Amino acid sequence: MAKHKSSKIRKGDTVEVISGKNRGRRGKVIKLLKKKDRVLVERVNLVKRHQKPTKTTQGGIVEKESGIHISNIALVCSKCDRGVKVAYKFHAGGEKVRICGRCGEELDV
Repeated sequence: MAKHKSSKIRKGDTVEVISGKNRGRRGKVIKLLKKKDRVLVERVNLVKRHQKPTKTTQGGIVEKESGIHISNIALVCSKCDRGVKVAYKFHAGGEKVRICGRCGEELDV
């Protein structure tokens, strides 16, 4: 099995969809699916699932997020307010931080 690359996108980041039927929509990353190179984004790429009732949940048709391939999303810079590429920079203490590829603003605040 191939080794998985580390992602420049993390859980809790605000991202923008850059291609596909949900292009232009923004949301927060709920979950990273590293083995499949996909992410779940809050209220983006919704699908309907038929769910059986269990002891704890009610059955019926449920809307939930489906995965989006990581190549189809871009991290949103708070200063630029648009999807940007991510670069890295090292601080004096050796700490590695993500920076905006467009304006140079630190993304790990």
